[in-house]
Amino acid sequence: MLKAVIFDIDNTLYDYDAAHAPAFQALTAFACETFSLTPQRFAELHRSAERELEIRCGGNCAAVHNRLLRYQALLERLGQPIAYAPGMSKLYWSTLLEAMRPYPDAVETMARLKAMGLTIGIGTNMTAENQYEKLARIGAMPYVDFMVTSEEVTAEKPDRRLFDACAKKAGCAPEACAFVGDSVSKDVRGAMNAGMRAIWFCREGEPDRAIPGATTIRALSELPELLAECRNTFDTKEEPCP
Repeated sequence: MLKAVIFDIDNTLYDYDAAHAPAFQALTAFACETFSLTPQRFAELHRSAERELEIRCGGNCAAVHNRLLRYQALLERLGQPIAYAPGMSKLYWSTLLEAMRPYPDAVETMARLKAMGLTIGIGTNMTAENQYEKLARIGAMPYVDFMVTSEEVTAEKPDRRLFDACAKKAGCAPEACAFVGDSVSKDVRGAMNAGMRAIWFCREGEPDRAIPGATTIRALSELPELLAECRNTFDTKEEPCP
């Protein structure tokens, strides 16, 4: 029987790309004015700092998302005081949080699933503090029973450790969990490899394709009916839904 639904956050509960754009624009404007850079040069330095941080951290950990470390690396490469790094990180995140908006059906869907008696979890590649801020900002926190971040388990999706930790916190076997996310490689493949039911959130405008062994939805509002059918299927011991 289905007992838990676990959500990714970025580009699943809200449009990360739309919120990132003004945040990066604000950061670029600050850097160009402060360090006499062109936008193109800043973009190059930013990409180099990202790659450098990934090499230092080994890639498979939440530290690669740490903007403070990323801007520290950028400033070190640029030969500028690292004292600028905290302010740059705060500028990026404050702008992103101000710009972010939940998908119209995200919070309502979580409320409906909660009313169905399902446990609601979060499984995300990111540092915990920022993800808590995002959930609070979009109004999802009252419906969340647990969260697992890559910072907590020291591994990024699709690493099975993150999915196993989600199942453990949900208090049930992986096959009693549904995992909802936008990334085929991280969310869908990771969930399937961990024995969970994978649900690919393929937003409107994205190429529609079938993922063998997974279910595709175009809107989060499809979930309550879909998962109700799954629960009924399991209760009658018929072949489980995909």
